[in-house]
Amino acid sequence: MRNISMIVLTLLVWTLGFGSDNVASEVINIKIPQELKEIPNEYFRPSSQSGTLVELYYDTYESFSYSEKSKTLKKRAIVYLPHGYDKNRKYDVFYLMHGGWGDETTMLGTPDRPSPLKNVIDNAIAAGEIRPLIIVCPTYNNTNENGLDSASFSLAMQLTRNYHNELVNDLIPAVEGTYSTYAASTSREDLIASRDHRGFGGFSMGAVATWRTFQYALDYFRYFLPMSCGTTLDDEEIFATARRHDLNDYFVFIITGTNDFAYSYDKARVELMEMSPYFINIDERHDGNFAFRVKEGYSHDMKAAMEYIYNGLKAFWGVQNNIKKGLSEAETNLQKSQSQEDFTVNTKIEEVIKYPAFKDFGRLLFPTNKNYYSGDTLGELSLMWYSNINPSKTVEIVNYLKKRADAGETIFYDIYSDEEKLKDPSKKDTGLFFFRGNEGAKTAIIVAGGGFVYVGAMQDSFPHALELSKRGYNAFALIYRPDPQAACEDLARAIAFLYENADELGIDMQDYSLWGGSAGARVVAWVGSHGTESFGEKRYPRPAAVIMQYTALTDVTGKEPPTFAVVGTSDPIVPYRVMMDRIKRIKANGTDAEIIVFPGLSHGFGLGEGTIAEEWIDKAIEFWVKNMKNH
Repeated sequence: MRNISMIVLTLLVWTLGFGSDNVASEVINIKIPQELKEIPNEYFRPSSQSGTLVELYYDTYESFSYSEKSKTLKKRAIVYLPHGYDKNRKYDVFYLMHGGWGDETTMLGTPDRPSPLKNVIDNAIAAGEIRPLIIVCPTYNNTNENGLDSASFSLAMQLTRNYHNELVNDLIPAVEGTYSTYAASTSREDLIASRDHRGFGGFSMGAVATWRTFQYALDYFRYFLPMSCGTTLDDEEIFATARRHDLNDYFVFIITGTNDFAYSYDKARVELMEMSPYFINIDERHDGNFAFRVKEGYSHDMKAAMEYIYNGLKAFWGVQNNIKKGLSEAETNLQKSQSQEDFTVNTKIEEVIKYPAFKDFGRLLFPTNKNYYSGDTLGELSLMWYSNINPSKTVEIVNYLKKRADAGETIFYDIYSDEEKLKDPSKKDTGLFFFRGNEGAKTAIIVAGGGFVYVGAMQDSFPHALELSKRGYNAFALIYRPDPQAACEDLARAIAFLYENADELGIDMQDYSLWGGSAGARVVAWVGSHGTESFGEKRYPRPAAVIMQYTALTDVTGKEPPTFAVVGTSDPIVPYRVMMDRIKRIKANGTDAEIIVFPGLSHGFGLGEGTIAEEWIDKAIEFWVKNMKNH
């Protein structure tokens, strides 16, 4: 593998440097590679974790008479929302401007016809290279009916100079008043206060617009990505706008190619920047605020633009460049060093629990009562009453969750409010770990066993959830209070939570399924048969299927959902004939029910990897899908 020398910039931001608008100190880590990374070929294919393109229409005014506000224009921007967009979390925003002969659809396409760049961004976010963010593709086109003011060089130059009026007064408030960003409101003060989470970039004439944004809207933006700016500008006048800011208040990343006609213009501009009191080259000093990179052999075309954008987003919002308010430099460096390396079988369990991106819920990955598990490392993990624990699967699970948490995705959801947890502290140890499948796909809820004294999720629900997510289903592993009544109440609350938030989560709760092992199998059977209304929630639809592993439940009410069961003949806790008898009685009531009995298997085999039971989950999914149609 080719070694890439990385120059790391650490900026300690104490104030924004304008007026009295101060913010809390932050540690910002930016990585600029000495060589730009090429886009992997597979990134051009559609991603299984696809973001969404939407059209945003907003009102503005004709550019040349903007100050008089005499002529209203209705304009459109194309907005990219990352996969799993959640209005309850905050997103950075990058405004990306097109070049000559272009419009708002040039860079990312339209909702019906997305561009290859949209696939690249989807895949880079899914791979954990870029944090999920919002991208806005606007246009400086004005009143031309064909939308091609950009085809005229002289007109475009004037429109890009004027564009800041529309940008800060109309477009940013429209975007950030509609979608969830770091702006507390769309007031000027709040938009300025959130500038650390906003960037502007553009290719060709879009780079001209980027420099004009630096000149006229620096108060609103920290990051700038001018790519292949093939013209002269009043550079010293543009640079001088930074005189009201500290040198560490902004960062400019300039990119072009050796075969691009813009190369000579960008090179000359960089030489001026190096002589300017407002810029420090990051290659010269670690506390620099601009970088210049040139791609050998690249010309003035979309291939180059896509690669520059990919590298720019990685520089500003790469997973390793996280902005964390309130962290000390040592804490930020710890998170950085940890997130660069995957967990292994030799990783201490305590290190996983305390991993910064897992926040307070890291402790819920393992039994909260340490008397029920042993082993210091992931490879040594042992859970009471469970067999066939696969260390490589344990490592895969925690790395899957780590990757998504590092990317800024929400992987854990509380099901109780702070007020409810204050009233009943035991509810602090509850919640849902989300293993995301395809957008809008069916949903499974998995409940681990543990004898109603602990929750054995690492063997009895996380592996199932991960496998279901690989098949495209949205899977949630429930962490519950280990008491029969409380566990059922927690599952009922989880079902209510998912129904009430299905649209925001991007899941389909119709024909959902409940899965459980051992004690967890009892919980899903009880809630499936008696309904959420029996456990403190309003009535929600029953599951299309209940999937049960190794539990000796005997109750049959006649209200059971379709039920699928698996058990081993050598289970010392669960007599397999008890499970067979219950399935027989469910079938006698006219309800679909199946059971598979595995010779020689003991209790708690989970997915059954490496055993005769390793294909049971395929049969369980088939049973669920069959009963979706009949539900």
